[in-house]
Amino acid sequence: MSIQPPTLRQKIGQMVLVGFRGFEVKASDPVARDAAERNLGGVVFFDQEMADTQLQGRNVKSPAQLKALVDSLKGFAQSPLLISIDQEGGRVNRLKAAYGFPETLSHEELGLKNDLAFTFQHAEVIAKTLADSGINLNLAPVVDLDANPDNPIIKGKKRSFHSDPEIVAQHAIEFARAHRKHGVLICAKHFPGHGSAMGDTHLGLVDVTQTWHERELIPFQRLIESGLCDVIMTAHVFNAHLDAERPATLSQKILKGLLRDKLGFDGLIISDDMEMRAISGHYGLENAIEFGIEAGLDLLCFGNNMNYDAHIGEKAMELILRLVQSGKISEARIDESFQRIQRLKKKLSSAG
Repeated sequence: MSIQPPTLRQKIGQMVLVGFRGFEVKASDPVARDAAERNLGGVVFFDQEMADTQLQGRNVKSPAQLKALVDSLKGFAQSPLLISIDQEGGRVNRLKAAYGFPETLSHEELGLKNDLAFTFQHAEVIAKTLADSGINLNLAPVVDLDANPDNPIIKGKKRSFHSDPEIVAQHAIEFARAHRKHGVLICAKHFPGHGSAMGDTHLGLVDVTQTWHERELIPFQRLIESGLCDVIMTAHVFNAHLDAERPATLSQKILKGLLRDKLGFDGLIISDDMEMRAISGHYGLENAIEFGIEAGLDLLCFGNNMNYDAHIGEKAMELILRLVQSGKISEARIDESFQRIQRLKKKLSSAG
């Protein structure tokens, strides 16, 4: 019996990662249909609703509920799903002690203690918690530098290990090692560095032209050299010295020229949430998708937690298909990302 090669639609489905509402999933739910019928690449879990604060909770209520949710999603999927979460520790922590999960420390607290063995042990608790739940991709560690005391989203939420890039790199490597031990993929963020920013890209475009420094690349470089960097997430920051026209997420100069060619990263590049206003407020969905794929994104993240649209996965896939059919994006470019996603997913099966 011959195995049919994947269709263009199936390849495109793999390039989309979505958030959704609900503590459980039924076969009729859009996310289940995306997984079953459209070969969805992955999902991202949140514990709180941002778009509608009247709604109580989102995807996480207890360890048993979360495991059941993961198992049902896997049951719907055509092919292995990337099941992701932001479990950095501290303020950015979706699996909270209030729901029955272990307490966590922020990157800043780990950096202040500056004990690499302790960071490994702490990260191992996080990694084991994720593995026990069936979550296979942690959208962490943050490797942005503590470079600006007024940064609201990195320093303000204690998300940086340190201001010294080598110390950041050492802790990030321990964090990654602990996850590798438990078969959980990691994602270093936010490339090429968000630590020096004055603003929050959730709210609008952030220009780091005057504040960014090349040393912000060092933790990414060290992680890549360590062989422990599975995925890198882009930053929606604008830096005229690196690209005078587009923010990093949509910049070929930054993603291909700097990250792929100069730093030698051949793993998966995922966007930060495409619905953050730094992108959605300036480019619109279709342009953002076109420019992002053109720039080198392999996986487009739609957290679906700022403006909720149950059908965002299907819409994004149809837009990508139209871009290929119109000749704006080549099928070879889709294939490149598809192959990279498949290589990453093979790591999951080999990790058991």
